[in-house]
Amino acid sequence: MTPRPFLLSTLCALAALTAACDGDNSVRITSTRNESDAKGVLKVVDALQCPQTMGSLTRKGSAQDGGKVCTYVGPKGTEVSLHLVALDGETPADVLKTFETRLSASLPAAVAQLQASTDAEKARMQADIARADADTAAARADTAAVSADQAAVRADAAAASTDRATVRAPGVMIDANGDDATVRLPGMRIETRGDQASVRIGGFHIDANDTDGSARVTGSSGGGDSVTINAQNDAAEIRTSASGEATRVSWILTDNRETETGWRMVAFEARGPVGGPLVVATIRSRDANRGRAFEDARDLVTLNVGE
Repeated sequence: MTPRPFLLSTLCALAALTAACDGDNSVRITSTRNESDAKGVLKVVDALQCPQTMGSLTRKGSAQDGGKVCTYVGPKGTEVSLHLVALDGETPADVLKTFETRLSASLPAAVAQLQASTDAEKARMQADIARADADTAAARADTAAVSADQAAVRADAAAASTDRATVRAPGVMIDANGDDATVRLPGMRIETRGDQASVRIGGFHIDANDTDGSARVTGSSGGGDSVTINAQNDAAEIRTSASGEATRVSWILTDNRETETGWRMVAFEARGPVGGPLVVATIRSRDANRGRAFEDARDLVTLNVGE
């Protein structure tokens, strides 16, 4: 049983995840109350801290909108904007959806590809349910028609097949038959059926399909932090959120192809206490790989609101 390259790359990606302004615009952080949880204290601020430089980023001009927006440039024309956003009765999810929609417009082909993949997956799931229902009905009919001896003969023939292998050991179960296999290990389960694979590792679930080059990862860590990855060929979308009532969310959309807009990655990092406001860093990059500018944007968020 040879692991498929696309599935291996998906597993590697999952493992990698277990990863003051000038002049009149001089601003301050005013802590009116604190939000505590297992990850630390998030501060309530009334204006942004926007240093002239942060790592690879350099501020453009002064803070705008009364200290609520600062813009930066980074390597290869990377654009970073820092926003202080009041909730004003909206949920953090509603506020962040606006940022996501605005950023997604820079990578329309990636959005279309991932949406088509999602629609195809839904159609496959519905077809699988219909087939399962049909198979169940057929199995009931076969049970009445097939004798125990015939079933035993088929089982013996399958066991004698040169393409079939079975391994049993304490905590280990492996059944392989041609391109189909089931592997069970402590904390892990892998099932492959032709070009499709399903993997469960701890709290994570991976579905990969070599036929259309798609992969989906969903799950959460023991602490409740969650991650979702939706990838197909050259496009990928990653969402992460931390447990707790405070907002700690990141979102990344990438396209490895040349795009009309020139951008290859858009993203945001958002944090804020219950009730807001949120500090949101948005990133547009011509490099599909998350680089130094992304980490520097996160540092800007940390400087303002905390970890």
